[in-house]
Amino acid sequence: MDLTASRIRRAAAIAVVLGLALTGCAAQSGGSGGSTDDDTLKIGAIYLDTQGFYAGVKKGVELGAEEAGKKVEFVETNAAADASKESAFIDTLISSQVDAILLSAVSADASVAALRNASSADIPVICYNTCINDDDAQKYVKAYAFGDPVEFGYKTGEAAADYFEANGIDAPQIAVLNCEFVEVCVSRREGFEKALTERGIDYTLVANQEGSDPTESIGVAENILTANPDIDAFYGESGGAAIGAVKAVENKGFTGKTVVFGSDMTADLAKALVDNTILKASIDVSGIAVGKAAIAAAIAVHDGESQEFTVPVPIDVYSTPDQGTEWLETHPDGIP
Repeated sequence: MDLTASRIRRAAAIAVVLGLALTGCAAQSGGSGGSTDDDTLKIGAIYLDTQGFYAGVKKGVELGAEEAGKKVEFVETNAAADASKESAFIDTLISSQVDAILLSAVSADASVAALRNASSADIPVICYNTCINDDDAQKYVKAYAFGDPVEFGYKTGEAAADYFEANGIDAPQIAVLNCEFVEVCVSRREGFEKALTERGIDYTLVANQEGSDPTESIGVAENILTANPDIDAFYGESGGAAIGAVKAVENKGFTGKTVVFGSDMTADLAKALVDNTILKASIDVSGIAVGKAAIAAAIAVHDGESQEFTVPVPIDVYSTPDQGTEWLETHPDGIP
């Protein structure tokens, strides 16, 4: 939607640069930045980091508002997985008297104080993807939109078990690139291991290292391969971890020996799945679907409608080249 020059100046006052990669930005859907229109909702949106999933969330939030016929002014930031940045921005949102806050919480415990402050200011908080611990969430959060992380990991483990059984790998050595600075990734691994155990796979985790950043994860995975050249598979707990593992296997010449089971879907992961020589499956909760669910919950709470605390979002399994091709065709902009 086009903005007038005066509206652009107002929007610029609360944005450094548009985009998820920076610490703060402002955007709008159906309304103008700094609008005082009583019919316009002012929504704070906080993204956990710069991975492609959150670009999908951003798009889903904007589409969801548009589809609901609501004029919404979004005030957005990227917390960069930093609880202090998250807290400081929530203070800004409280001062700005936003109508609701949407966030993927940085920490189950470190994020509690900021959400308590928002609740005390009568600003409803909607979590998506990650949230604070259950007891405090029941006090300070109105709804939580997510795909169950244990089920997410379990589906990944099932895909891995299928591969190991089909290829006669009786005792696979597996390395994990994790995102376990957030609790949902711990749950993903627990689900992954549960599936392998229930299938009778005699696996060994030879490494479990943080590697969620899509660039830094390459070096982490390469070092793991150097130290453990007999690795049969990587499990990437996030999209950045998964693509980093794929590239490390390529770089180190392990194609045909070491495979990857990933999380999330991006254009790069879809292309790797089409190739199918390294990436064998990637499990996904659509960022767009999560964003739509989160803004729908925020609108319902604002309008005084009944809203369940748990808002489930479907978990999708991508495990064939055809599914990778279909994803690319249905996501021409690459936003998951």
